[in-house]
Amino acid sequence: MQGPLGDVVVLDLSRALAGPHAAQMLGDLGAHVIKVEHPSGDESRGWGPPFVGPDADISTYFLAANRNKQSITIDLKTAEGRELVERLVRRSDVLIENFRTGVLDRLGFGADRLHELNPRLIVLSITGFGHDGPEGGRPGYDQIAQGEAGLMSLTGPPGEPYRVGASIADLLAGIHGAYGVVAALYERERTGKGTVVRTSLLASVVGVHSYHGTSWTVGGKLPVANGNHHASIAPYGAFHCADGMLQIAVANDGQWQKVARLLDIDPNIPKYATNRERFAHRDELISDMEKALVAHDRAHWLSALADLGVPAGAIRTIDEVYSWDQVHSQGLLVDVDHPVLGRITLPGPPLRFDDHPAPAHTPPPALGQDNDAVLTWLEAQESTSGGSAT
Repeated sequence: MQGPLGDVVVLDLSRALAGPHAAQMLGDLGAHVIKVEHPSGDESRGWGPPFVGPDADISTYFLAANRNKQSITIDLKTAEGRELVERLVRRSDVLIENFRTGVLDRLGFGADRLHELNPRLIVLSITGFGHDGPEGGRPGYDQIAQGEAGLMSLTGPPGEPYRVGASIADLLAGIHGAYGVVAALYERERTGKGTVVRTSLLASVVGVHSYHGTSWTVGGKLPVANGNHHASIAPYGAFHCADGMLQIAVANDGQWQKVARLLDIDPNIPKYATNRERFAHRDELISDMEKALVAHDRAHWLSALADLGVPAGAIRTIDEVYSWDQVHSQGLLVDVDHPVLGRITLPGPPLRFDDHPAPAHTPPPALGQDNDAVLTWLEAQESTSGGSAT
């Protein structure tokens, strides 16, 4: 693959979701990603349903996080396996790991040793709650982190915490990790030295608290769950109409004037004139709006709101999203030729670059399918550079 990271080699020692997602993002940008798996495979190969394929043994969960990678099987607990990893480290620009704190050190691949092997190596380390501090090294899974990091207290109907439907803590950690890697690669151009980039599920969720965080740290107000309505803006949320629900987002008083007149509500009465007042009377406002909205179906209101330039939208199911022309137009789905499944469609990368053509993506690999190819590549690299580190 070609792309902004077309000359970068990534050694992916991670498993499950956060680390593999970071590596996949770098692969989307053109990096050569070598996924190292235990001979039993990444644990997410066994996560389902659904499972697909002739023997119903291919996890769609694994398919979601491992496109644009090669797979090589290595047992890190053997001397032969550790020696092979050492050789790969010397040839890599980036190493990604999400072992529990201390595991990589016990295997002989602590940060000092890795930089002894390759001083230019960027190490991305993703943990559950951080590698240090009073609870450093604590194991972390997505839903546990969502609860511990406060996200569940902000999600769902008031009074009942809910997890975000996607594994958002894992995915944010992967995104933040990839972002950190790119910054470290840029810094390496100036310093010539590698570094360790650290993030965690906890850090990644707290890092996106945004105005919920400052509501407490600056405003002294404890944020709570608001269901399908915004914590600070009204009207902004999901509303019932004749055939279901639609969403309306009124971000300023000018937009409110348009919506109010469309729904035959006086926009200037004191309780609705400003966002501060509208929010204070939000329940009453929602009731008044829905009394008008139930007169017509969703299509009617979406058309009318579009004519007024007011942000509004449907609430789509996943199948509706993936059949939407706008999603296809943005390159958010990619087709790959899987060796067992044939032509399959995967969720695609969220970035496009005007000066780079759309890349040809490769399918998530079968376990160990690239053992020979990676060894051949490694031997060629070693023979052309005399065994020195990158």
